[in-house]
Amino acid sequence: MAPAKKISISEDELVSKLKSQDTTAVRTLYEMYSGALMGIISRIIPQTELAEDLLQETFVKIWHSAASYDSSKGRLFTWMMNIARNLSIDKVRSRDFRNAVKNQDIENNVDFIDSQKEITFNADLLGIKEMVNSLKPEYRTVLDMVYFKGYTHVEAAEELNLPLGTVKTRIRMAVGELRKYFN
Repeated sequence: MAPAKKISISEDELVSKLKSQDTTAVRTLYEMYSGALMGIISRIIPQTELAEDLLQETFVKIWHSAASYDSSKGRLFTWMMNIARNLSIDKVRSRDFRNAVKNQDIENNVDFIDSQKEITFNADLLGIKEMVNSLKPEYRTVLDMVYFKGYTHVEAAEELNLPLGTVKTRIRMAVGELRKYFN
């Protein structure tokens, strides 16, 4: 791999080319300043892909706004840095960014979801079995089937030969009794 050649162009010459819409100027700007501008953007937007998009937006804005650059107000890099920083701050404040932060990508959470599937709890260690055993037998039977053996309400009703409403009522009453232990 050949070493990168050092770009030697004065700031005034670069600004002049940029204002005259010379495409080599934007390439030169990118080679000279993209790393520094990416660093500024990355401090505000830690997501690499989004930061890269903002870097591109920054150079597009620089290209379109080159005529408004005034060297008497500051250096070229300071002007470009402010564009990058302002675009990044605008992105953070935008509604779509805030909503995207609230929503998590499935790719980032697949391993977590898979690990949660493997987690089980031992009701004996939690003392729940003892609490359930202290309930009336009709409540205990329904809870045991639904919560510990995995029956659906309909399956429990069929197995116990009870109306579905009775099964649901017994579950509700049993849960109400169990709440007394926690209040």
